[in-house]
Amino acid sequence: MEDEKENSSISRSSEDEEEEEEEEADETKKQARSRKRSEMREQQQQQVEGEEKNKTKKKKNRRRVLEEQAKVGGKRGICYLSRIPPHLKPLKLRHLLSQFGEVLRIYLAPEDAAARRMRRKRVKGGNSGKNFTEGWVEFAHKSVAKKVAEMLNGESMEANRRRSAYHYDLWNIKYLRKFKWENLTEEIAYKNAVREQRLAAEISAAKKERDFYLSRVDQSRAINSMEERKRKRKKQEEEEAAQEEEAQAYGDSSALGTREGGPISAAGKKNNNKPLRFFPQKKTVVDGGGAHATPRLGLDVLSKVFGQKGE
Repeated sequence: MEDEKENSSISRSSEDEEEEEEEEADETKKQARSRKRSEMREQQQQQVEGEEKNKTKKKKNRRRVLEEQAKVGGKRGICYLSRIPPHLKPLKLRHLLSQFGEVLRIYLAPEDAAARRMRRKRVKGGNSGKNFTEGWVEFAHKSVAKKVAEMLNGESMEANRRRSAYHYDLWNIKYLRKFKWENLTEEIAYKNAVREQRLAAEISAAKKERDFYLSRVDQSRAINSMEERKRKRKKQEEEEAAQEEEAQAYGDSSALGTREGGPISAAGKKNNNKPLRFFPQKKTVVDGGGAHATPRLGLDVLSKVFGQKGE
């Protein structure tokens, strides 16, 4: 008995030790999970802080770049070209003007799409490429832009080359005082906005026309359905009136049948749907005295004819 008690106590102690070990393992796992979560949170915070720092750096760099461009932009000069010869491309224009100074940016306004279609219809077999109507050229220095405008305005584009396609074309160039490239972009943005508004207005007008047409279609369908209902009602009323007339005629015929020879059978009713014709008849003789009463033979005459009662 003592041995059994010792063995049971030993087993119980071993079970308790195992439970304690399992609890310790669970606690270690929970601690490890909490550590991982805290590390993940710290990493996320560091990433967010790094992104914010990068954003602030980018903003500062943008400000510096804009300030530098503004400082440099005050030294730049812009010239305006009121006419662009046919088939003159920006690359060729840059090549022509870069001989006199450093050219930074060039913008040429394309011709209208309708004008281009008309030109392509008129000119058959020729160059149907893209043409430009006007342009702006930005030089690195104001002084160069002023000199180029004064020197080239009214002169031939390629005076030294007679075989050139632009030999007989003249420069129409003017220096724009206190004009910046941002003003040009604002004007372009304004034109684009006006164009978008015009397109939006046209689209809205088309939508209104479509909605009006659809509403009219729905209204016409409703009217047609109402007319069809009216026709059906009229047809039903006519059918009901005809049935009533037939019923009345059938009632008259049944009454006439009862007068003549008793009630009519079911087969006779089915076959006697049509109204009967009435023919004029003489009235029966009614007994009794009166002004229009017919004279009757006497008994002595009748006895002579038929014989006496006693005989």
